Amino acid sequence: MSIKIRKGLLAGICILLFSLGMKAQSHSYSTDDSMIALEGYSAVSYMDKGKAEQGKRAYKASYDGLTYYFVNQNQLKSFQNNPRKYQPQYGGWCAFAVSLGGKYRPDPESFRVVNGKLYLFTVNPEGDFVKVWEKEGSGKHIAQANKNWQSMKKFKTFAP
Repeated sequence: MSIKIRKGLLAGICILLFSLGMKAQSHSYSTDDSMIALEGYSAVSYMDKGKAEQGKRAYKASYDGLTYYFVNQNQLKSFQNNPRKYQPQYGGWCAFAVSLGGKYRPDPESFRVVNGKLYLFTVNPEGDFVKVWEKEGSGKHIAQANKNWQSMKKFKTFAP
């Protein structure tokens, strides 16, 4: 095989590996390096009980590269039976911020469940994002966030 062909093959392999690496990083989750979803709060508690409850390390499951904690064995089983049901919208980023085109880490105790979907919100000393989201119309913000998320989710986020 000639040197020119080898260089061409090597370049092609590098491009392929780079594009595969970019695809692997296409998800954007609101988490730190621990990859613990929802800062350890139980996704099942949000959805099934309507409240934020800290999960326990004894009851955990992994899904889509994240570790989820639960309050008890029943919650763990519920999640394992249908993990997509319990995933927060927009990778767990603040729903109001995503509707405005930004990504901010939420407060796990500031949330809403709308039509069976979990939305989290940032708590800001300047104002209550949940109240603004609801006052201006959650449906309007959800529609805009859904639109924004399609182009936002693939970009790396630098959160404070």
